[in-house]
Amino acid sequence: MALLHQADITPTKIDLLSSWAPAQPWFVGEAGVSVTNLAAYRFDDPEGQVGIETILVTAGTGPVLQVPVTYRDAPLAGAEAALIGTTQHSVLGERWVYDATGDPAYLAAVANAALNGGHQAELNIEIDGQMVVREPTAVVAGSGTPGGAVVTPPAVAEISIRQEPGATVVTAGSLRIVVARVLGGDDVLANQAPDSAHEVLAGTWSEQPTLRALVLVAVAP
Repeated sequence: MALLHQADITPTKIDLLSSWAPAQPWFVGEAGVSVTNLAAYRFDDPEGQVGIETILVTAGTGPVLQVPVTYRDAPLAGAEAALIGTTQHSVLGERWVYDATGDPAYLAAVANAALNGGHQAELNIEIDGQMVVREPTAVVAGSGTPGGAVVTPPAVAEISIRQEPGATVVTAGSLRIVVARVLGGDDVLANQAPDSAHEVLAGTWSEQPTLRALVLVAVAP
């Protein structure tokens, strides 16, 4: 379950991404325009400390881009290169927003979803003192079988990130995660599938009614 808040956020997530995304090596789209939020899905942090959200955006006439982000209430030591910026949340206070491919909490969450057949978190928001379930704008599911081994968050120092055309490849110990950044006509993950066994996180949203591969996850034996 992910708990959402009715709040004002300054600057907004979209404002942050509009400034940050065009400078990234995987960016495809029109520079100098605000990105448009198409859909999003969240994972739950078992510790209840980190907000984990993946936002699907476009920049002008460009393709759909996948941008996983995390929200923290304090800086993540050693992850300065992954920091997107900070926001002021009217309920939670100052929040540090990270490119989630450099955040251990996201890597564990997406790995567990893919490897164990998980889904996006249920969204709950408090309105007038009542908890209301909000329908997700993107629905995702992992290809793995429930009940497998649980991946624990790696140390920040273990994380190595490499940018490939349209994708971000993350390794952390035995864990290998490939995040599709560009969700255009081609499946950018097709050339990134490891030789070893792997699982896939796939999803749908209003503009994508058929399953689309979003993330590959493999764990070396």
